[in-house]
Amino acid sequence: MVKATIQLPASKSISNRALIINALGKGIYSPENLSDCDDTQVMIKALTEGKETIDIMAAGTAMRFLTAYLSVTPGERTITGTARMQQRPIQILVNALRELGAEIEYAGNEGFPPLHIIGTELKKNEITLKGNVSSQYISALLMIGPVLKNGLTLHLSGEIISRPYINLTLQLMNDFGAKAAWTAPNRISVAPQPYESIPFTVESDWSAASYWYQIAALSSKEEIELLGLFHHSYQGDSRGAEVFSRLGITTEFTAKGVKLKKTGNAPKRLDEDFVDIPDLAQTFVVTCALLNIPFRFTGLQSLKIKETDRITALRNELKKLGYLIEEENDSVLMWNGERCEPEQTPMIQTYEDHRMAMAFAPAAIHYSNLQIVEPQVVSKSYPNYWSDLKQAGFQVICEE
Repeated sequence: MVKATIQLPASKSISNRALIINALGKGIYSPENLSDCDDTQVMIKALTEGKETIDIMAAGTAMRFLTAYLSVTPGERTITGTARMQQRPIQILVNALRELGAEIEYAGNEGFPPLHIIGTELKKNEITLKGNVSSQYISALLMIGPVLKNGLTLHLSGEIISRPYINLTLQLMNDFGAKAAWTAPNRISVAPQPYESIPFTVESDWSAASYWYQIAALSSKEEIELLGLFHHSYQGDSRGAEVFSRLGITTEFTAKGVKLKKTGNAPKRLDEDFVDIPDLAQTFVVTCALLNIPFRFTGLQSLKIKETDRITALRNELKKLGYLIEEENDSVLMWNGERCEPEQTPMIQTYEDHRMAMAFAPAAIHYSNLQIVEPQVVSKSYPNYWSDLKQAGFQVICEE
């Protein structure tokens, strides 16, 4: 029996956007219930310390959002990060900002951090990007739109792959008094209308909630309540609740959050397109395999370039539990029920990927001697994950 009331971490996606928007609007209120994850703490530090050299460590979101923010904020600064961060490309964003009039120089290798930025007034107001670039580039540009003299018109060419994250940015911008919207299928317009300072509370993280839905699905009996989730959520990953309903887990919204209920229903197989919810793929791959539900999951092309190659990582680690997962075209994972001999003491590698650790830990319900290597990776998005599992009655052996 798993019984727990969990205060989920605040949404990292909303926290990071709210911090940038609030800073651009020179807000008199601080956003409440901010995420305590690494990425958000780095952002808070950068925005409050006022240092000339800003070290965002491994926080990719902070690197992208702050690059745009610093471009329109008076002052001269250098933004840098870990050795790995200095290998992550940022040229697409830098080129776009330069096109608008930003003063940015590479302080190291061309196309990569560190960056030397002089804040200035950007006079141009129109730009075109490919729709399949990181949505964080698009969001970084959109958020500075309201403070530009002539606003911003952003054209996105070709297929747009992360629309829910772009919509999340637009909704938050409008919450803070901006005027930003899709004005054509591939065009977003932002009016030169400054942000307002408003009190704002960050919603809990639906991606983090997915691991508790997974625990409910894998348990024989459960009473799980998750606090701080909203019925009408801005987060694309809230769609996970609907997918889990097909695996027999229903969601009851309360004044405090949600209560999960197990119906006992399960499908013969599950087919799903994850193009809009890639961060939930690991949760559902592990859940379906352990429930013995064959699946075919498409739209996984972004998994290859996340914290690790998540497609390969999932196949490697599920094999240790006795499941042979197939891949297709670098964008599809499928399982037709094929098994192999599981390892006696499966040691799950996490590949510096927080979601590998969190998606595999619930497998301890079926594999009591499961071990998770480098469990501290969860601090990227859910620092209290292990203590929350303990509260729910888990004993997961974690190898440092």
